[in-house]
Amino acid sequence: MNDLAHPPALGVLLAGGLARRMGGGDKPMRAIGGRTLLDRAIGRLAPQCDGLILNANGDPARFAATGLPVVADTVEGFAGPLAGILAALEWARESRPDIDWVVSIPTDSPFLPTDLVARLHAARLAAGTPLACARSGDQTHPVVGLWPVALAAELRHALVVEDIRKIDRWTALHGITEAVWPLEPFDPFFNANRPEDLAEAEAILARYPGA
Repeated sequence: MNDLAHPPALGVLLAGGLARRMGGGDKPMRAIGGRTLLDRAIGRLAPQCDGLILNANGDPARFAATGLPVVADTVEGFAGPLAGILAALEWARESRPDIDWVVSIPTDSPFLPTDLVARLHAARLAAGTPLACARSGDQTHPVVGLWPVALAAELRHALVVEDIRKIDRWTALHGITEAVWPLEPFDPFFNANRPEDLAEAEAILARYPGA
């Protein structure tokens, strides 16, 4: 349950990708340090949110152990992360009308900041923009973002009618700011896309056991 000084947010863990670079399958179920990437992502985000959902396509039963609602894309054809974000915004609008914000994260980032939601909110308030995303060093992470539920209809129109699939293209239409994190001692937005990335994540854990 959220007890921080910012509006409550629903967290969505994006697991709707095809994981081609990891060889297919459910990338979030790969493990580092004896825990799955999904379990680590849940552990990082849950204390910052007023509830979590999992965006995934296919048989939802394979994620039953998480106890989370599994919400599939509502736009056909693997339309990318924006489709997962749209599914979360529409789910929140229907199922959690008490919540005005959704925060999205990928499920392949095991070292996410514990102050992620608070700093995204602070960044958007300081900049006066409706949207915020994360940046570490010189790299922006558009999938790690804060989204107002009120923009659900606009996002559906962009995806279905305008065929906008690139996150940066859509967020530029509405206004977005970045919350910045340092790269030291390691990138908090490190993501495991390939098998060799899992080995690198294990090395980070060995060096920083509390990561």
